[in-house]
Amino acid sequence: MQSEKKFDEIRPYRDDEVAEVMKRLVADPIFDEVLMTLYQTRERVEEIKAALLLTYNVDDFQTRFMLPYLDKIIENSTEGISIGGLENIDPNKSYVFISNHRDIILDAALMNVEIKKAGLNTTEIAIGSNLLIYQWITDMVKLNRAFVVKRNIPVKQMLMASKTLSEYIRHSIQNRGDSVWIAQREGRTKDGNDLTQVSVLKMMNMSNGADFETGFRELNLVPLSISYEIEPCGNEKVAELLKRQNDPDFSKTEKDDLWSMVSGLKNQKGHVHFEFGKPVVEPLADIAKIGNTNKALKALSEYIDVEIYRNFKLWPNNYIAYDIFYKTQKYSDQYTAEEKEKFLDLTHQRLKLVNEDRDDAMQLWLGMYAVPVFNFENCKCQRK
Repeated sequence: MQSEKKFDEIRPYRDDEVAEVMKRLVADPIFDEVLMTLYQTRERVEEIKAALLLTYNVDDFQTRFMLPYLDKIIENSTEGISIGGLENIDPNKSYVFISNHRDIILDAALMNVEIKKAGLNTTEIAIGSNLLIYQWITDMVKLNRAFVVKRNIPVKQMLMASKTLSEYIRHSIQNRGDSVWIAQREGRTKDGNDLTQVSVLKMMNMSNGADFETGFRELNLVPLSISYEIEPCGNEKVAELLKRQNDPDFSKTEKDDLWSMVSGLKNQKGHVHFEFGKPVVEPLADIAKIGNTNKALKALSEYIDVEIYRNFKLWPNNYIAYDIFYKTQKYSDQYTAEEKEKFLDLTHQRLKLVNEDRDDAMQLWLGMYAVPVFNFENCKCQRK
């Protein structure tokens, strides 16, 4: 078994590191402010800090602190979470769940809550280094079994970082028996169009010591579709898209990412559904026959896209937006007049928060909800 020392910079915290991390968290003045925001009173904050100092392993931390907090988020900001496709997952195997990405934090966090309730082990989670704005955020995500995907580094360093990341993922699957959640692309989908970046698959293949088919079989890729009834941070996404249209040099700030994290935790999400596809096994032989690795990776990315579209749960909001966007009544049987009125109310409320041209904002908002229907149609999928 290869040494794990080479992964020290990116791996989650081990149990023997938890006590030291807790001391650092409790002493962090910014983390103290976060706790005050969450729990309101100094007495309650001190109780939480005392309990943290008595926490000595990752599972204990997740069970005592994170699961109750996530349950509150589910209760306060969703209409419930459903999950499907668990028959495709063998609890005795480890997988790379390659997923569409809509919310910075909650995509993987909510998935882990639900699979834990179903009796499966939680996964490790890939998170971009650009989100690790403060030490307390780094500590919290690494306590929650997250590993770091290095971003915004020089090209030479990026090549080495990608190879190390690839080796870490394969090591987790093959040697430690831990499943991994990773987004199909860098950053969240802003326009509703869930596309797998070939670069993500290329990174995974960098640690492949065998042929194309064998290497990807080892990873046990499973496409995962996450469907929110109400798009997380929808108005913020519209605002960002408008800024990018108006200014090609626009780039988000750390403050923007932090605000999106907070908004994603607090804003209403409606119903949320997770659907696990079948492990990508059978298609690999045919894809491998393509021969050219880059073309094979492209074909694999397109296959994953289709599986994500096939398993994406389309809500009435998606059909309503499609019909309005395309000026049709094609899917009028998929929603009621009351549901349409409710969606339009939501639309107007959220777009009031976007300080940009209202017509352009409306088109982007509708497109964000309509695109999953368009993708489902065009992949010639069978409706569930």
